[in-house]
Amino acid sequence: MKILRLATLAMPLLLVSCSVMKPVAQTPTQSQSKDAFSAYISKYSGMAVDQMKQYGIPASITLAQGLLESDAGRSTLATKCNNHFGIKCHSDWTGKKMYHDDDERQECFRCYKDASDSYRDHSLFLVNGARYQSLFKLGTTDYKGWAKGLKAAGYATSPTYADKLIELIERYGLDRYDGKNGVRLKPGQIPHQPLLVNGQRCVRLREGETLKDIAREYGMQLSLLRRFNEVDRKFTPPVGTLVFLERKKSRADKEHRTYEVRKGDSLWSISQQFGVRMKPLANRNNLSDENPLSVGMTLLLR
Repeated sequence: MKILRLATLAMPLLLVSCSVMKPVAQTPTQSQSKDAFSAYISKYSGMAVDQMKQYGIPASITLAQGLLESDAGRSTLATKCNNHFGIKCHSDWTGKKMYHDDDERQECFRCYKDASDSYRDHSLFLVNGARYQSLFKLGTTDYKGWAKGLKAAGYATSPTYADKLIELIERYGLDRYDGKNGVRLKPGQIPHQPLLVNGQRCVRLREGETLKDIAREYGMQLSLLRRFNEVDRKFTPPVGTLVFLERKKSRADKEHRTYEVRKGDSLWSISQQFGVRMKPLANRNNLSDENPLSVGMTLLLR
């Protein structure tokens, strides 16, 4: 194995959902609302496209939900907490919180550092939600299927939720952000569910796949994907290996400070396991031709 070296929809709409917050009702004029909606689309369309490329959710759907749930970024939760999708805390949330009356009094909602964190968390909310998995078999151009699927999966209890999303998409032409910008799949191929390892996005290589398949799915240059994963063009990682979609970090997270080398390990396999680049890992442990990796050695990962 050769390894490289060193809202009418112009007004806010009330929803009821067990997972997301109802937007606060306001009564802007139609022209004011239109301006606000257009400004929101201009500001966040790129963010929605980025999420589509990473996770396979149509940008039009993400934008329509953002418009609807946050009243085009004007809701209290959006302005004070950067929460554009009304996602509640749930038991696994360890970040900042905001308490707000919704279905019940003083419910807990997630707060984010900025809107991009909210957009990313929305994607992960769908990707990791078992009831939404069937949606990922749809193409990124099937916004109607996604809208109806979200309603059927219980994202909101409003009987017209899907219709509201579709009307927003068609009124503002949001589907122009879908299509060729989206995840590109072979016929019948099921999209990967990205993971976070050491804060970096990655997927597991499936049987019969190559790095070229993953590069195609995510619209990346194959050479860049190889560089992120520190391999050359002649090498295909083993099935089940983590393939990073972003550059690995120079050190592991705080939960993984050391690692005891096992039989079959290589500097590259350890690098992939913990999302750490090989050169910093080798330097941190003084590895060289004279001091090679060996079974039983305790490596410092950070």
